[in-house]
Amino acid sequence: MPSNTTTAPYDLVILGAGSGGYATALRAAQLGLRVAMVERDLVGGTCLHRGCIPTKAVLHAAEVADSAREGAQFGIHATVDRIDAAEIRSYAEKVVGRLHKGLTGLVDSRGIEAITGTGRLVVDADGPAVEVDGRLVRGEHVVLATGSYARTVPGVETDGVRVITSDHALKLDTLPASAIVLGGGVIGVEFASAWRSLGVEVTVVEALDRLVPAEDPEISTALSRAFRKRGITSVLGAPVGRVEAGDDGVSVQVGGKELTAEVLLVAVGRGPSTDETGFAEAGVQLDRGFVVTDERLRTNLDSVRAVGDIVPGLQLAHRGFAHGIFVAEDIAHGRGLIDRAPTPVRDVEIPRVTYCEPEIASVGLSEAAARDLHGDAVETLTYDLGGNGKSQILRTQGFVKLVRQVDGPVLGVHMVGARVGELVGEAQLITGWDAHPEDVAGLVHAHPTQNEALGEAHLALAGKPLHAHA
Repeated sequence: MPSNTTTAPYDLVILGAGSGGYATALRAAQLGLRVAMVERDLVGGTCLHRGCIPTKAVLHAAEVADSAREGAQFGIHATVDRIDAAEIRSYAEKVVGRLHKGLTGLVDSRGIEAITGTGRLVVDADGPAVEVDGRLVRGEHVVLATGSYARTVPGVETDGVRVITSDHALKLDTLPASAIVLGGGVIGVEFASAWRSLGVEVTVVEALDRLVPAEDPEISTALSRAFRKRGITSVLGAPVGRVEAGDDGVSVQVGGKELTAEVLLVAVGRGPSTDETGFAEAGVQLDRGFVVTDERLRTNLDSVRAVGDIVPGLQLAHRGFAHGIFVAEDIAHGRGLIDRAPTPVRDVEIPRVTYCEPEIASVGLSEAAARDLHGDAVETLTYDLGGNGKSQILRTQGFVKLVRQVDGPVLGVHMVGARVGELVGEAQLITGWDAHPEDVAGLVHAHPTQNEALGEAHLALAGKPLHAHA
C-alpha cells in the first residue's frame, strides 16, 4: 500500500476524464465541490480524441467529396481531383486540438485538480481512494469513469497495418483501395460510408441478418438499399472464419466464401475498460466486465459510483455526459447543496444517431419493444420524406416512423435520411414528454424544413394527413 497517503482533501475523486468523467468534474465543481480527476491520457477521452469528433470530421470530409462529385445534378459542375488522407487527418486533428484546448481551459478555470497518471481503485480501512503512481488520492466519493476500448474478435489479431481497429483507421495517411469492414453496427457503417465516399471499395460483413441490428428493421432495410445503390456490398448473417494477413492484403473466410481486400477493419463494438483498474480487487460487482449499478449509478461499494460506457446499456458519449451531471447533482443534493434530487438517466429517453449516409436517428421504443410492453395496443405510421419539400431539395430518400400506444402517447420516433440527426432533438421532446400525436400536430413547423416531416407524420397519425396519403 502506498505510504504517501492524503486524507480526503476532496469531496469527489473521478477516475477517467472522458465524457462521463469530465462532465462529473465540471458540474461538481460548479456546485462547490472539491474535485480531483485522474486520467492517464488526455482530457476528453475516446469521444474527443479517437471517436465521435475525429470520425465525424472524416464523415464531413466525405460529404464534401460527395457534394463535389454529385454537383452536376444541381447545376454545379465540379470534379474531385485528389483525395488526400493525410490532409483529412490533419483537418480532423485540428478540430480535436481546438476542442481539447477549450476543455482543458474549462477544467483549469473551475479549480479542478487534473492528475496525470494511471489510476487504480483501492479500498482500505479509510474507505475508497484512487492510487496514482504511489499516491493515494482520497475523496468522500469516488466516481469510476474509465470508458471503453475497441473490441476485437477471438482469433482475429489486429496488427495496425492489414487488420486494424477504428483507432488505427483514424491515423491512416493513405486510404486503402479496398476494405472489408467486420461489423455492421454504428462504427462499421459509419466507416464504410465515409470510406466509400472517399473512393474505397467497401464490403461490410455482419454476423446478424441485417445492418444496424439495434435499430428498427425498416431502418436496416432502408440502409441496405442505400448502401447497395452507393456500391457498398453487405454480407449478412454469415460468421467470420479464418483471417489471413499478408504483405499485399488480407483474406477473410465468410460463410464458406473468401473475401479479399487491402485492409480488414474490425468494428464489432466497444468493451468496458475495467481490466487493470483494481475494480475487481476492490470488490466492485462486475457483470461481463461492466460495473453493476442501481438506477442512481451507485455501485455495491459505499461512496463509489460509475458512469458512462462501463455501465451496462447504450455506449454513447452523451449518455456518459448525462450520467456525469446526474452523479454530481445527486452527490450535491445529498450534501444539501441543491434542493431537488436529479432524475435518473433512462436509456430509452436518450437519442441515438448514426452518421452514415443516409443518416439514422431514433429515440424511444422500437415497434417490437412497444409491442412487448403493450401488446396489440400499438400502432405505427411511416411518413415518406418524398412528401417533404426540403428533403426533395436535398435529394434524399428516407422516412419518419412513429410508434405510439393506441389512443396514447408517441413511444418512439425512428428516422432515416440526410440530416435527420438534426431532427432528433424535437423527437426526444415528443417521446420524453409523452406527447400525443394531436399535441405535435398542433405545432407550427417552419417551411421548408425537414422538421416539417415530423409535423406531417404526427398530422397523419392524428388522422388529418396533408402531404401524405391517408
